[in-house]
This record gives sequence, structure tokens and C-alpha cells, in this order.
Amino acid sequence: MMILLRELAGLFVDDGALALAILAVVSLAGTLAVLMPDTPLAAGAVLLFGCLAALVSSTCRS
Repeated sequence: MMILLRELAGLFVDDGALALAILAVVSLAGTLAVLMPDTPLAAGAVLLFGCLAALVSSTCRS
């Protein structure tokens, strides 16, 4: 049963470091959106550029 769950999770999360980086960026953008509700573009910029940086970093590592 555990092997099946690992295989199923592997379909969605291939690179664990990339997944953790994306989660960190999303939580940072969410926190920024809550703390600064008047500037939603700042949270959007953090989300966009953070995800792009995480993707480029993951690509360069592999």
C-alpha cells in the first residue's frame, strides 16, 4: 500500500525541493497579501518572480 501511495505522490511531486520552494513562495505571498491588503500587486509580484526563481533554480540544479 505504501509503494502505491509513493508512486501516486511521485506523479504530482517529482522534485521535492521544487515543491518545497513553491510552497514557501506561496506562503510568503499569502502572508504579504494579508499584511499589506492595499498593495495586491506586491503579493502578485512575489508570487510570479518567486515561482520563476524556484523553477530556474531547480532547472539549473538538474
